[in-house]
Amino acid sequence: MLRLHDYLPSGNGYKVRLLLTQLGLAFERINYDIDRGETRTPQFLRKNPNGRVPVLELEEGRFLAESDAILVYLAEGTPLLPQDRFARAQVLQWLLFEQYSHEPNIATLRYWITHKLLDEERRAMIPAKRRAGYAALEVMERHLDGRRFFVGERYSIADIALYAYTHVAEEGEFNLAGYPMVKAWLARVAAEPRHIPITEG
Repeated sequence: MLRLHDYLPSGNGYKVRLLLTQLGLAFERINYDIDRGETRTPQFLRKNPNGRVPVLELEEGRFLAESDAILVYLAEGTPLLPQDRFARAQVLQWLLFEQYSHEPNIATLRYWITHKLLDEERRAMIPAKRRAGYAALEVMERHLDGRRFFVGERYSIADIALYAYTHVAEEGEFNLAGYPMVKAWLARVAAEPRHIPITEG
């Protein structure tokens, strides 16, 4: 059986849990408390030298880290990862956007705020991260104008990757009221079969 090394509040872990559930794949979830350094132990670092969750442990004992790489691996051969060369590249485009423009700002502020980690240094970084987070939401809003999903009018792992932290952006004190296309898209993703909330392990 697949094993997912995870932390329940993590949007990156949630992406993988959501995809596994929607694909109907059985898995065992192993939880780590990142606040207590449980992903920094020698045992965990043998699974992922970067010391982060999620990590997918395959049946034969190999380990795969980085949430979006895991999404690509699991979605291979399914409708959630297009076979068309250009559409596939578009999915990868949005996965990279999520990791470079979206997650470092929206997810980071959510983590700092919900874990009460706002020391003086982090508080000084908030305005820049807030601007960059809203800029990412604006890119999404413009792209979704006239579209149901991010690539080819079909639900894909591009949607899963971007949904994970967007749907909890308000926990990072981002106001989504000015992004009606994004909010409508969030509702469509939540209506997909076998959808689970981020709080479900």
